[in-house]
Amino acid sequence: MTDTAGTPPDPRTSAARRPAWLRRAALGSSVVVLAAAGTGWWLYRKLDGNITTDTTALAELRRYESERPAPVPRGGENILLIGSDTRAGENAEYGRDPGTQRSDTTILLHLSARGHGVTAVSIPRDLMVDVPGCRTRGGKRSAPRFAQFNLAFQVGGTACTIRTVEKLTGIRVDHHMVIDFRGFKDMVNAVGGVRVCVREPIDDPDARLRLAAGPQTLDGEQALGYVRARKSLGDGSDTERMNRQQEFLGALVTKMQSNGVLLNPAKLYPVLDAATRSLTTDPGLDSLKDLYDLARRLRSVPTEKVQFLTVPRKAYRIDPNRDELVQPDAGRLFKRLRADAPVAVIPAPERGDGPTPSTPAAPTASPGAGPDRGPGGGPSGAASPLPVPTFTGTNAAVSACP
Repeated sequence: MTDTAGTPPDPRTSAARRPAWLRRAALGSSVVVLAAAGTGWWLYRKLDGNITTDTTALAELRRYESERPAPVPRGGENILLIGSDTRAGENAEYGRDPGTQRSDTTILLHLSARGHGVTAVSIPRDLMVDVPGCRTRGGKRSAPRFAQFNLAFQVGGTACTIRTVEKLTGIRVDHHMVIDFRGFKDMVNAVGGVRVCVREPIDDPDARLRLAAGPQTLDGEQALGYVRARKSLGDGSDTERMNRQQEFLGALVTKMQSNGVLLNPAKLYPVLDAATRSLTTDPGLDSLKDLYDLARRLRSVPTEKVQFLTVPRKAYRIDPNRDELVQPDAGRLFKRLRADAPVAVIPAPERGDGPTPSTPAAPTASPGAGPDRGPGGGPSGAASPLPVPTFTGTNAAVSACP
């Protein structure tokens, strides 16, 4: 627009002619936008700063790079989740701090790059394994030994646990996360509790847990007792405890997806704050962006493709209070995950500490799908694909209480 002389109007004069209320509204909007941007940046920096980076494990693993397994092909990833039973700091209320910690829960999370979903494999803490020589917390080197699995974390921390898992499975661990009791409780509280089915009344003073049978929505403290309790429930086996952990994690996944947590910033922030405050990760997952990208990837997986199982194991032949792998079933599972090939699960036994074997399932893979092709099966699909092995377990679609 120009004036009658063809000269553009002075913007300062035009602004001055605007109504006062319009100028105030524009100024107010600018302030709100700047404040929102500043607040958003502050929240991002706060969450990002909550995360503890574990550079020690990375440095130790680099010393053994030549003996580590190859990465999963085609972009699949393996993340080791470690639940620490440390009693230090705020966790002192759960018992005396002996100056050491063990991996109370260890789960190998496999994220498929080929549309097979997510497979979470529990590794029993009492599984007898070869623990390599590791750098101890005091800076010395431990001797290799055949011992129960959770000793690795006590002796050499995260790096020793990762090397033990890789030696056991032949699967490379790409990333790791360590979370303690407090972080677990805070996350459950942040999503408003998690609903589970309690099969029988629970009264466990050691776990600080008292629940009636039936559907129950657990807060953080109750949830921690529920996944940790062992001797007071059922036959007291670690099998039942791991089954409960898997069912609970499935219910947590369902709650987060169905409640819109991952899509609602107001609900997502408390979850991220709770998680990051008690989370220790490798440098590849130590930023809020890294965790958000991981959460977005998990969000896209249908709940029926989020599977939970325990490595095929049975009572150790020398000591029934320990476990050993069931072969060739365990080897079959590890081979499938190494190749990013699909596995299937069926409901786990209700009770018992017996073996958890695998069985062949009906063929489900498509011809021409790489490792899943049948012998001689070319692109034409003339031959039937190999059957997908099935293991006892559950998935997030059926783990929540009906």
